[in-house]
Amino acid sequence: MLKDQITDDMKTAMRAKDSERLGTIRLLLAAMKQKEVDERVTLDDMGVIAIVDKLIKQRKDSVAAYVAAARQDLADKESSEIKVLEAYLPQRMSADEVTAAVKAIVAEVGASGPGDMGKVMGVVKTRLAGKADMGQVSAAVKAALAP
Repeated sequence: MLKDQITDDMKTAMRAKDSERLGTIRLLLAAMKQKEVDERVTLDDMGVIAIVDKLIKQRKDSVAAYVAAARQDLADKESSEIKVLEAYLPQRMSADEVTAAVKAIVAEVGASGPGDMGKVMGVVKTRLAGKADMGQVSAAVKAALAP
């Protein structure tokens, strides 16, 4: 289970005195624990992947802000955290696979224009969650629904 692997990786990082990796893994474990306590659930692998995705998105946003503010040192730190977190994601779909999956879903749902984006995204999120970058998926949906 992914949760156990993350805990084992934390112990390994502690033994290796890898403080950067350890800090990132602890942030991930804290986010997982927060979700479990708030919602009174036990996270499965898909729940953990959703949290990892969220943390990566936050870090990407931070990198963009730090680069814009000319703080390369902080941007590098966030980038290294992204690399640690990406290790816990499953193999991602390629851009071509995402486009093909979105086109199939658009045809299946019978969507015909930008007004149907919400309907398509609802189906796409359930099928491609954890398998593809949602920013890339959103762009593919917009392109598929463009007149």
